Amino acid sequence: MDVVTAARPEAAARTIPETAIAANAPATPPENRLVMPVQSFRSWQASERRKPAAPAQWTTPWLKRLFVFGGGLLLTGYGAWEMYNVVSVSSTTSLQYALLVLFTVNFSWIALAFTSALLGFFGLLFGKGLTGRVENLAHRTVVVMPIYNESTARTFAALTAIRESVEATGLGSHFDYFIVSDTTNPDIWIAEERAFLALRERLGNEARVYYRHRPKNHHRKAGNIADFVTRWGGHYEHMVVLDADSLMTGTCIIRLAAAMEADPDAGIIQSLPLIINRNTFFARLQQFAARVYGPVIATGLAMWSGRDGNYWGHNAIIRTKAFADHCGLPDLKGKPPFGGHVLSHDFVEAALMRRAGWSVYMLPDLTGSYEESPPSLIDVAVRDRRWCQGNLQHSRILGAKGFVWSTRQHFATGIMGYLASPFWLMQLVVGILIVLQVSYARPEYFTQQSTLFPIWPRFDPERALHLFAVTLAILLAPKLFGLLLTLFNNRLRRAGGGAIRLFVSAIIEVLFSAFFAPIMMLIQSGSVFQILLGRAPAPNPP
Repeated sequence: MDVVTAARPEAAARTIPETAIAANAPATPPENRLVMPVQSFRSWQASERRKPAAPAQWTTPWLKRLFVFGGGLLLTGYGAWEMYNVVSVSSTTSLQYALLVLFTVNFSWIALAFTSALLGFFGLLFGKGLTGRVENLAHRTVVVMPIYNESTARTFAALTAIRESVEATGLGSHFDYFIVSDTTNPDIWIAEERAFLALRERLGNEARVYYRHRPKNHHRKAGNIADFVTRWGGHYEHMVVLDADSLMTGTCIIRLAAAMEADPDAGIIQSLPLIINRNTFFARLQQFAARVYGPVIATGLAMWSGRDGNYWGHNAIIRTKAFADHCGLPDLKGKPPFGGHVLSHDFVEAALMRRAGWSVYMLPDLTGSYEESPPSLIDVAVRDRRWCQGNLQHSRILGAKGFVWSTRQHFATGIMGYLASPFWLMQLVVGILIVLQVSYARPEYFTQQSTLFPIWPRFDPERALHLFAVTLAILLAPKLFGLLLTLFNNRLRRAGGGAIRLFVSAIIEVLFSAFFAPIMMLIQSGSVFQILLGRAPAPNPP
């Protein structure tokens, strides 16, 4: 699909009344409401799914999925067989069987990540990036930035930079900008209003920048976006949803809008945000990993997902009317942590959009999309606790009626992303127990069976070492793929300081990742156990 070609120029663009941009204009334009009905996870009919407007563009990447999931299954079978041979040299104990099961589960997780990254590696190696210039747009798009007790200077500076970059493309008249605030701190709220008035005064009557404050943070970010859509969504064909720490270039936003206009079946198009603007050592490690390894993983995911992709809640463009029609989220029955409002709403909104017949996909080769990361391990742990609850909550939604297979896979991947930590922890504990059993338990050399020779407790150390090497290689392969692609790219290699510095940086990142991995395993395991025990976290930013 050519995302740089203007689509449907005959369509009439929706415009904001002139009174909304007068010198004495209020902070928001006149309302243009959309109805956002609450969806059901229990009742749905296939007849409710719309038919594609451009079926020729609607293809399912079956061969890529066969490669990823079939290859992952074969690798898992190989790993399980090797581990069985390791523990079954002599009679196998219950602890050894437990080790086999846990190893198989954990190995399947990294095997699937490996095959997906391998697909992404070849996709980036032989694929071509987006080229050309967008000459025209047919519809109006709004850039929406939800904020909640954020740094006022940072958020308004980011929105100003985004607006200036869009204006520089020559297509700025197609875009409005909306800051939707759920701030509860009165000092920050006043600072936001002052910053908004100063921005409007500086930019003049044609600013097309609006501000709305919602006094109650009902349903967090999902409720914030829903309030905007139901009140002003009718003005806009599309909306680009940001996070408070998002930053996007004008070219990136223009290309997203052009891609949406060129594809009448697109409901959500997700960009790949890269991490920027951090200076702590921990955050720089994350930034390096996201820049070097992230595109490989994201490209593989995009290739096998196709039009059944996922949404990460920000730095994406959404068809506003379709979102209003199909993404009203119900509250789950029961109390938190598994009941109440949906925390990780982005996955669910993508699932509902896809169920309704709209496509959801990612453009991983679209540059100019950025975000910030937590500066320390403690900040990561706080955010991760909330994400953990949201992903585990998806177990209540996984079996909803009408969801396509890939949607359920995305949910399962998100759930397993947190369950993997306690599974690795349990495998480690079982391994220690086996060592203690061999060291301190009295072996039974002669069983009740009649044998000519005693039964010596043994395992196969050579095969175990080989399996460890294979597991480590599969685990590190996606990092190697990303490093090789970066070294092959002249521009990225020079930006990274050259081949030697890139290689040294990769070694440092791998070593410190190995150091932080056990800490994160314990943190995530603790979060999972707390949630399974019914302990919901304290209120956090949305």
